[in-house]
Amino acid sequence: MKRRIASWENEHGTPDEFYGAFLCEALSLDPRDLGMQQAVRNEAGRLLELTYPDSPEAGVTAIAPLWRADLDGHEPLLTSDVSDAVWHEASLRWLVTPEAAVPVTTVGDGPRVGLADVAMIKSTADMFAQLDDRFGGDHARQSLIQYLSRDVAPLLSGQYTQAVGRALFATVAEATLLAGWMSYDACHHGLAQRYFVHALRLAQDGDDRRMAGSILSAMSHQATFLGCYTQAATLARAARMGISGVATPTLLAQFHAMEARALARTGDTRACELALAESTRALERRNSDDEPEWITYFDEVELAAEAAHCFRDVSSARQSVAHAENAVSGSHVRSDFFATMVLADAHMHAGEPEEACRVAADALDLGEQLKSARCVSYLTEFRRNLARAAETAVVRDFHEQSAEHRLWLATDARG
Repeated sequence: MKRRIASWENEHGTPDEFYGAFLCEALSLDPRDLGMQQAVRNEAGRLLELTYPDSPEAGVTAIAPLWRADLDGHEPLLTSDVSDAVWHEASLRWLVTPEAAVPVTTVGDGPRVGLADVAMIKSTADMFAQLDDRFGGDHARQSLIQYLSRDVAPLLSGQYTQAVGRALFATVAEATLLAGWMSYDACHHGLAQRYFVHALRLAQDGDDRRMAGSILSAMSHQATFLGCYTQAATLARAARMGISGVATPTLLAQFHAMEARALARTGDTRACELALAESTRALERRNSDDEPEWITYFDEVELAAEAAHCFRDVSSARQSVAHAENAVSGSHVRSDFFATMVLADAHMHAGEPEEACRVAADALDLGEQLKSARCVSYLTEFRRNLARAAETAVVRDFHEQSAEHRLWLATDARG
């Protein structure tokens, strides 16, 4: 072995995958530092294979390279597509798991992890969530991934008791869910799906079924956005079924709302309205003191925004207008942008292009600080509908004013 190392040090060849893996771990090196390009290519190929991890150890082993590849800007990963089969596998595997495989590590030379470390991760993730809400997923996404890769990954492989391990994995699940939302907002859809799946495994191992249900709800949201409406409705129902024993009213309200969003896109108005009614009834029963802190944002304003989307999609323009007008809170920039754009869409569908332009102009002002590919997609759809409207003075003025906004300019590339 000494001769091998001396040979590599003198630049005679490169370590193979077997020895190179030991050297990288021992010296905290990246495989590329040792010239192991084939190992890098092999790892990149494995990243594109997405399955639900079989164990806590498998989950930790899989997610650390994913964070690194994201940081490196691995193009095949950033541009990868979602997989219908993965949605099905992940939700089913989670649903039929009899109990959590609670992680515990008490040996090895990894860092000792305590509840103070878990609290630090939670506080840091909360800060990134605020940035995401205010500036969009593309603003600080890479900074979050860097934090997860460099600061959190070593803790997952550290030394901790069973109780600390449960809290650690549940908290990292929430942070990884945020990474998924931010990647989704940036329209890196295959990458977002990977983060959602890994977050689900982490939540399972952290014995946090409520968080796991919320992750399935996020998957449903993304599936609807991508036009996979049947899968979206199924994921929302799986979320509701999977936490039936520990569900809170607010979580149920959100899951019913996600199902309604999917059903609206299928054109099933009756089923959509029933799901919205269930969501409303659930929300009326909520007690904020008994809800997880991370779901308390879902209130009457959020439900109005979901209903506005639904009625827009089933061509009930007047009902969409009524709900959208109640869907702007003034405290969540990106959510307010979406609600305002839905209101503009509703006015357009109601045959009021001039009012639609006035509302869309407000949305553009709201979105000036947002870095969000999803916001651009809302504007792109509006722009296409506007192209069919009569060329009035108000419409012409809107075209002139919108040309000064970054998000509107981004719609040029989407046609």
